[in-house]
Formats: sequence, C-alpha cells, structure tokens
Amino acid sequence: MKTPKTDSNIKKKKVFIVDDHAILREGLSRLINSEEDLTVCGEADNASDALQAIAHSKPDIVLVDITLGDGSGIRLIENLAYSYTALPALVLSMHDEAAYAERCLKAGARGYIMKQESSMELLSAVRRVLSGEIYVSDKLNVKLLHRFVKDKFDDSGSPTKTLSNRELEVYQLLGQGLKKHEIADKLSLSVKTVETYIEHIKIKLQLKGTHEVLMHAVKSAYQ
Repeated sequence: MKTPKTDSNIKKKKVFIVDDHAILREGLSRLINSEEDLTVCGEADNASDALQAIAHSKPDIVLVDITLGDGSGIRLIENLAYSYTALPALVLSMHDEAAYAERCLKAGARGYIMKQESSMELLSAVRRVLSGEIYVSDKLNVKLLHRFVKDKFDDSGSPTKTLSNRELEVYQLLGQGLKKHEIADKLSLSVKTVETYIEHIKIKLQLKGTHEVLMHAVKSAYQ
C-alpha cells in the first residue's frame, strides 16, 4: 500500500533491515522502497555487521529479527539502545509476541510485530514507531503498554520469560539444531559454559534432562 502523494522534496525516512534470511530482506526492501516516504538505507544478516553498517548509514529506524546467525537480536537491540539512544528498533519476528514482546521492549525496542502480519500492518507499525509511538498488536496493546509504562512487567505466563537473555540465546540455538560446541563457537563461549546455561534452562523450565531441553527448544522454534 502506497502512501498518499507527498511533496517530492520531502526527505524519506531511512530504514535499516537486520535479518538472516536473504529472501526476506529482499522482499522487505521492495516493499519499503515502493513507499514514497520510506527508503532502505542498508541491511545486514548478523548483529556485528549491523552495528558497523548502522554507524555509517545513519538510519531513522531499524527493523530487526530476534533470531540471527551470530546470536540473539535482543543483544543487538540492547547495544543499539545504549549506543544510539534516539534510534528506534522495531522487532519483526516469527516468534509469538506473548513470549517475546515484553523481553524486547525491556531491551529497548519500540515495537514488536510478527512476520505473519500483512505488509500494510508492517508499514503502519514502521510509521507509528517513527512518529514516537510504541507498536504492539491490538491483542496485547492494553495489557503490554500499561505494564511497560509502569515498568511492572509480569514474568508469569510463558516459561521462557524466566530465562536470562543469554540463556534464551542458547535455547534458541538449540532449537535451530546446533550442537553444544557449535553454540560455544557462535557465542564465543566455552562448551562448559554452554552446558551450564543448558542446566539453568533445564531447572527454570522444569525439564528432566538435556534431551528434554533440546526437544522443548525445537518445538518452541517451530511454534
């Protein structure tokens, strides 16, 4: 959906895309560049490249997935919130907002939209965040925004809410089928440290063993 005709001299808002799926980035770029008030100024498939590119491209908003090839997008959001306090991040994710939206807002994101939403809704979310608003779905709007403003988040509900951000990274990578040593390499940790995180996950999610943690993570990844 195109915006109404605007002054040709109006400065387009610059969007930076962070997602580890090339086809999705291409589709998002086409959608955004077809709008008269928006343009894609850059893209990256991992957090480290994104931070470097953002410093040069100076976007007005960052679209970021929370599951990236080199770890969690949540850590990227935290880094952006620290280094670029005026730069809003909008999470675009396949993960259920009931489990992840609050965590992302706590990290500094200004909105959360699921990939199942329509292109029209995504563009609306981008513009609302650019205008200074916080975007979440209508379903969670009252519940989530009230808690966000009061800074009183409820950690009940989804069991994964009890995981620390690093534990969540390990959990997500397990769900993607990575082995312990692969997770250790990707997150620059020792295998022993990864095993410790898995043990913490097992306890917090009340699971019986490593295999059950793995099955739980894989099931979560495809929900």
